[in-house]
This record gives sequence, structure tokens and C-alpha cells, in this order.
Amino acid sequence: MTEREHIGIFGKMNSGKSSLMNLLTQQETSITDSTPGTTADVKIALQEIHGLGPVKFFDTAGLDEGSLLGAKKREKVMNVLKECDLVLLVVDPSTHEFDSENIILEEARELDKQILIIYNLFETTADSFFKKIEIQVPLLKFFPSITLSAIDASFRQPLLNFILSNYDPKFQKMELFPFLEKDEFYVLNIPMDEETPPGRYLRPQAMAEEYITRNWAFPVSYRMNLGIARSENPQPEKDRFDAFLNSLGRRPKAIITDSQAMDVMAKWTPADIMLTTFSIMMINYVSKGRISEFYKGIKALDNLQPGDKVLIAEACNHSRISEDIGTVQIPRKLNQLFPEVIVKHNFGREFQSNGELEKYKLIIHCGGCMISHQKLQARLRDLRHVGVPITNYGVFLSWMQGQAALERVMEPWR
Repeated sequence: MTEREHIGIFGKMNSGKSSLMNLLTQQETSITDSTPGTTADVKIALQEIHGLGPVKFFDTAGLDEGSLLGAKKREKVMNVLKECDLVLLVVDPSTHEFDSENIILEEARELDKQILIIYNLFETTADSFFKKIEIQVPLLKFFPSITLSAIDASFRQPLLNFILSNYDPKFQKMELFPFLEKDEFYVLNIPMDEETPPGRYLRPQAMAEEYITRNWAFPVSYRMNLGIARSENPQPEKDRFDAFLNSLGRRPKAIITDSQAMDVMAKWTPADIMLTTFSIMMINYVSKGRISEFYKGIKALDNLQPGDKVLIAEACNHSRISEDIGTVQIPRKLNQLFPEVIVKHNFGREFQSNGELEKYKLIIHCGGCMISHQKLQARLRDLRHVGVPITNYGVFLSWMQGQAALERVMEPWR
């Protein structure tokens, strides 16, 4: 069975959803009529789109039909929304009520769906109409939009170009270590602390070990004693680390370290061994190769001013004790460098309900090991559209050791 991208067309009655379906499919797939509620059930069309591949279009009923049948239609529409990879929200700018649009956007955003806005013109529309919509539908600021007439065939190619430029397909294979080589050693530096759960590795560590082994290379774990390494007499731990590396018989190809050990590893890792962090590994993997966004985002630190806000976003809700990296270590380092900058936190789904993201000068995100690709992509899209830079725990803690250390941990991913 062919795997397809699911693209759903949503909106209120008579906004032009069926016309948009016909524009995309280049045939009368859906019946169009000015009578409200013409689309009685979900219409489905299978198609191949050049540049995207096989897709499945869903033309849904209007969400605002007020009847018992309308309630059944709404339930069906919301179930279809859950199945879709991409939501096309069709908006008629000349109307005056936007409850349906708000409902669709809130639900789609809660489900981490990719969303594109289609302003469908039935008449020449003044700019004031768009300003009115932005006030009544505040979530629109997070999503790309295009203005067209769905009954004009000349808009089909611009619409397809718009979709291709703004949609991230789900069927994209991602390697955990693109730089991995067969029969080479890869060291996992795991300085277990008080938050390390007994009896198992953390997910990034377990994923790294499995991936290296599966691809015919050799993972070797090392537990660094950070207490000694940071003490007034670090030499015993340095000698132990050097002896460990020499015991392998040949140089390991790379060391993947816990990000919080970068202050030590940036100095102790020999120049002929690649160095990166678990956090950078995970954010590159979960973002499907968008590590450059997190690298570029760190530059926002060069322009922080007193009173600016920085948000530390942690995707999971693990138990936080002692020297927690997100709530203790990174805020402490930020306060040392920028004492008048305001540091805020979002945990778990708090990020998704944060309607003031545009007020932050920088987002510092965890490795994202406990969230889906879809959820992280939704966060990146939100930030990209409101123009807020994002970086990552591993990138930040490497930057703290100087530009040379940052360039070094990024090098394997280039």
C-alpha cells in the first residue's frame, strides 16, 4: 500500500474549501454551490504532486453548521484533522465571524499539525479586512499564508509552490550519526549524576549505543568523574581518561559527551578526535537535520540587552534535583554573563500554550529526546514565523567554552 501525505482542507461553510479541492485536483472532485452545507461528508482524492509525491486530499464539511447533522459533521471533521499531516485552513476575508477558524487553529496547534492559511477572495478585499482577521484570530501570526481565488485556475501553480515551500514531508529518513564509519570506535562519555535513573541509560545514550552497534561500529562507554575533573587537582581524572583512550589500541573516531561536561571535554579531547554532544545529536535527529537553525540562533546572545527575556524550553517533565541542567546550570551561566536578562521556563506542553513567544529574544531548547519530530517541527515553525531565534542546550554549553569549542562540536554535522 502506498504511503501518502495527508492534506486536509478545513474552514467554515461557503469559504471555498471544495473549490480549493477542485483547484488542486484539476477536476470537479467536490460539488461546489453557494448553498450552505453543500459538502455533506468528507470527500477524498488521491493524487501525485511533483516535488512532494503521493498525497491524499480531504475536503471537509464546514464547522459552523448549526443542526444535529451539523454536529455529526463537526465530529467527523475533527477526526479527519487528527489524521492529517498538513492542514489547509481556508478563510474568506470578507466575512465577519471567525469562531470556526479559531477552533480549527487551536485544535490543529494542540495536535502539532502543520498549518497553512489560504485567504480565498470572492471579491476585491481591502487591507482593513485582513487587519480585522488578525485581531479576531490571534493564532494566525504563527502560520504562512497565501491570497488567491480558488475558482481561478491560474492560482494552482502558485498554490502548489506555496505548499512545497512551507511543508515538511513526514517521509524523510534521518540518520542519528551521518558521520559514522564501519569498524571505528565511538566513545560515549556519560558522567552519571544524581538525576541519572538506576538500571538504564537515558534515551539519547541508549539510542547512540544501539545505532553505533547496528551499523557495525564499536560503542565504548566511559563514566567521567566531573567532581574530580573540576577540582583543584584534576590530574588523576585526566590521567584516567588518557589511559582509557590509549587502551583502545587506536584513536576513536569521535567522542559523544554529555553537554554539561563540555567545560572539561573541550580541553581534554585530543585534536585528532571528533567531539560533539548527545543534546546536539538528538536535536539534529528530532528536527530532521535542522541543526543549522540552532547554531545560527546562538548568535542572539551577542545582542542581549538588560531586561531582555530568554526562554528555557524543556520538552519533558522529569524529576529535577540538585544540579539540573535546565533549571540550575544554564540559568546560572546566563545570569553570570547577562545579570539583567530575565530567564523564564516552559516544561512539557507549556510551550504549546505560550501565546507570547514573540516577546523572547532567544529560546534555549533541550535535546528533544522525549518529543516527536512533529511536535518539535511545530515549535520551530511557530518561532520561525514570529522571528524568534532558537538554540539548544548542547550548542549553548559548547558556546560557553568559546567559539573554537562551538565550531568543533558542530563540525561532525557539516
